[in-house]
Amino acid sequence: MHFPGRFADQLIKEQLDRVSLSFLVDDLVIRRGGIAANIAFGMGVLGARPLLVGAVGSDFADYRSWLERHDVDCTGVHVSELAHTARFVCTTDEDMCQIASFYAGAMAEARNIELAPVAERAGGLELVLISPNDPEAMVRHTRECRQRGLPFAADPSQQLARMDGEQVRDLIDDARYLFSNDYEWGLLLQKSGWSEQEILSRVEMRVTTLGEKGVEIVGRDIEPLHVAAVPETAKVDPTGVGDGFRAGFLAARSAGLGLERAAQLGSLIAVHILETVGTQEWTLDPDAALARAEAAYGSAAAEELTPLVRR
Repeated sequence: MHFPGRFADQLIKEQLDRVSLSFLVDDLVIRRGGIAANIAFGMGVLGARPLLVGAVGSDFADYRSWLERHDVDCTGVHVSELAHTARFVCTTDEDMCQIASFYAGAMAEARNIELAPVAERAGGLELVLISPNDPEAMVRHTRECRQRGLPFAADPSQQLARMDGEQVRDLIDDARYLFSNDYEWGLLLQKSGWSEQEILSRVEMRVTTLGEKGVEIVGRDIEPLHVAAVPETAKVDPTGVGDGFRAGFLAARSAGLGLERAAQLGSLIAVHILETVGTQEWTLDPDAALARAEAAYGSAAAEELTPLVRR
């Protein structure tokens, strides 16, 4: 929402201990979001048929229809009988100051989801991506993956700030991929108390996004790899860019492409989101997307990415 004024003008210094304010806003925009849903949407656009797992409220019906229309399998979604779907509500004033609230709601029930029945219904799981969610759910699902031998990717990102070292170590130990941006990578090193080499002895590889500098992939049994970002035409909204990278990267890996091509597709999807307001409002024009891939990475890359982009 947008408030056509200044929050600062409404605050009385002598009465900050008993604030009671109401703001008449002049704009309301509702957008779909959520990290898992953003990633699943992107993978669905690329034909990967992802399976979404999480907890929502009964108000999820319209969102479910949207995701299923974009080839996202929502059979792993638990519907709460008590709470609404998690949401972030934010009001911004003329000074770009913000007052926001995050309602976790049904998200807390994700800790009650067992992965084994989900895997059985799906006929097996290629990879479980454990992204920011209810912290207890993240820990539980990571442990269940290890116990049941399910390959998983660790993506703690936004939840790193509230987790202690023991939780961080528990989340990343034995992961196939460890996703983060460069700031989160530094925070993860600090919180885990492990060196980079100690982390790489416990995960197969780390995939660290570097913003406009691209992405770095480092692993135990691979040569370090750096892939440049696709040049943007405009920086419109950075929200969900990392989710888009993960969608492209994982869709490419699922299709059997190598790490370099996967990172290139991830970067191609990420730039589409950067140039769009909203995390699921972007569209993929095959001809234009492949032309951008060729300009950034060469004709061989564009040719290998064609089956995913032009499906």
